[in-house]
Amino acid sequence: MIKTALVIVMLMASCAFADDLVQVKGGKFLMGSPESENWRSDDELQHEVTVGDFRIARHEVTQSEYSALMGENPSAFRGDALPVESVAWIDAVKFCNAKSLSEGLKPAYVIEGQKVTWDLSSDGYRLPTEAEWEYACRAGTSTPFNVEHSIGADEANYYGHYPYEIEENYFNQSRLATKPGIYRGETVSVGSFKPNALGLYDMHGNVGEWCWDIYAPYSRTDSTNPTGPESGTRRVNRGGGWNDFAKNMRSAYRAAAPQGEGLFNVGFRVARGAVGVGTAASQAMQTASGTGRKILIAYFTWSGNTQGIAYEIQKQTGADIFRIEPKKAYSPNYNTVLREAQRDQRRQARPELKETVKDFAQYDIIMLGYPNWWASIPMPIASFLQSYDFSGKIIMPFCSHGGGRFGQTLTAIAKLAPDAVIRKGLSVHYSGGSRLKENITKWLADNL
Repeated sequence: MIKTALVIVMLMASCAFADDLVQVKGGKFLMGSPESENWRSDDELQHEVTVGDFRIARHEVTQSEYSALMGENPSAFRGDALPVESVAWIDAVKFCNAKSLSEGLKPAYVIEGQKVTWDLSSDGYRLPTEAEWEYACRAGTSTPFNVEHSIGADEANYYGHYPYEIEENYFNQSRLATKPGIYRGETVSVGSFKPNALGLYDMHGNVGEWCWDIYAPYSRTDSTNPTGPESGTRRVNRGGGWNDFAKNMRSAYRAAAPQGEGLFNVGFRVARGAVGVGTAASQAMQTASGTGRKILIAYFTWSGNTQGIAYEIQKQTGADIFRIEPKKAYSPNYNTVLREAQRDQRRQARPELKETVKDFAQYDIIMLGYPNWWASIPMPIASFLQSYDFSGKIIMPFCSHGGGRFGQTLTAIAKLAPDAVIRKGLSVHYSGGSRLKENITKWLADNL
């Protein structure tokens, strides 16, 4: 603890504030999480990384800032001081260029359609790299959160009913370091909570934040100013949002999504200061598109809510339908299935499925339905995604939930089906109520 405190003091001493940017002194740190960290994911391999000096915004980009430059506001929650959300990665980099031009700086990005190249000679505004983001978030800490304890709902805006390690302590919370707190169910004004040791606000929660990097397993060799792989289908976002469980706000947690898709709980903050010469910074990605019309509705259900949604979709589309069922069924008892679900998620189990899809290759569009279990997908969905080749196929997710919308289910799907195109999902509160038919009709019209 003393060593960590000294690092924090040194980092704070090296920071100077100019406008909304914090000057961060670079250095070495352990990126990722140790194997002992509870609820870690396999893609968080801990490795030593060196980052150079850089500047990063104290706050997430607000709606007033975004609309002033871009002339539009994609956000679902509206307010000048709220962070912009539902903004795609590609639009975040366009904002960075617009901000650079507005201040007479050389834009950091060359944008040709969906192809984006980072010009390292520019000192204009840009997105932080994933390594820079984690280094700034941690601010010298090595614990799951930058507050050096389990983060509470009075310290960050998240699904406060589900603090860190609630899953295994759901029925006996006496051992929880941080007890359940408020769930606000929306974004809050940037800077509403105390900053971390570098003076950065909302690094955990409120909205996730786009980074430059294409998502892939960490490289063991690219350890100095890493910028991610040169190709791939997903972009990284970090920090978790207003609807996330605490486990998905950890400093090491990695979320990912297609670069052209705006997510309801993801925004961004800007950075400046080019990384060192010689890094793999020229990266590009083309957004896939699909024209096929052969549709399969594949769904997993427990309570019947997801099945009701699937049947309504079939009624409106006439598509083939397939129920995803594990060979060993989950308990029909609610309290028991809660334990079974989080057990399988912790183990990242891949339960054997009861049936298989005949001639899966014939389908161009997969409408994938599931309940939000513990802010992620049920593990039979993971089994399904890993059972077939989704290359070039379109996935249209639909999710039933009790208040957390998609949680991190879209990230889970993006990771498990990296070569698929993921279109805008449909989140349904429980069974959807009287507006289910209308909402499905609109969703289909927007995505087909």
